[in-house]
Amino acid sequence: MLRNPVVVGCLIVLLALVIGALFGGYLTPYGPNETDIPAALQGPSAAHWFGTDELGRDVFTRVIVSCGATLKVSVLSVAISVLLGVPLGLFAGYLRGAVDSTIMRLVDVMFAFPVMLLAIAIVAVLGPGLNTAIIAIGVVYTPIFARVTRGSVLQIREEPFIRAQQALGAGSLRILWRHVLPNVSAPIIVQTSLSFAFAILSEAALSFLGLGVQPPAPSWGRMLFDAKGFFNIAPWLAIFPGLAIFVTVLAFNLLGDSLRDALDPRFVSAKEAA
Repeated sequence: MLRNPVVVGCLIVLLALVIGALFGGYLTPYGPNETDIPAALQGPSAAHWFGTDELGRDVFTRVIVSCGATLKVSVLSVAISVLLGVPLGLFAGYLRGAVDSTIMRLVDVMFAFPVMLLAIAIVAVLGPGLNTAIIAIGVVYTPIFARVTRGSVLQIREEPFIRAQQALGAGSLRILWRHVLPNVSAPIIVQTSLSFAFAILSEAALSFLGLGVQPPAPSWGRMLFDAKGFFNIAPWLAIFPGLAIFVTVLAFNLLGDSLRDALDPRFVSAKEAA
């Protein structure tokens, strides 16, 4: 994968995201909430690379500092989805019967609701905020991991090595942990990479609606909301946070595609045959 220039470019973007999240407050001479009313709505310049907003705050600083909220939401929400969805998919695919029916009916109910509508409903119950957005996004993407894992488990549960472990008297938990999970990890890894992109978009949407990151803390989605009233006179307020979202989501999607190519032998075989 590292010989692929697309993968290298994606990793550079993700490294920049991590650096911005960890050291964003030290990379510019301005604070993310430092106001300068006389310098309000100035275009990009040597002093303010991305211009300033309606309060004179440096847009470049706010875009960089927003990496922290973006990274926190994407990592923690996807972790919640994996920790909830993968075990559900393992048990549903391996045990089948009533367990499978119960879990999959629950998954089907959650899939019946649009993702953002369900996330908004969860935030409305728990209250707006960054931590609430993490929980909401993690919950709404749990069914995806459950289905991906279950489908992979169904393909290998009848394999001879699984039957051999059952004949030797190995318990279900041992078989799932030591033999099933390692053999279904490839699609889970790919889905995890793609889910980072979904989480970033969802966080931006929730923050745009005022349900995610709360002011004065900066967020790409919140910056887009603040920019909508000034787009005709200060388009840079929306362009730069919008580009940050676009580039980051594209990097995760391309990385997910590359992981699929590398980890899924069926896809590699099909491509070579073509």
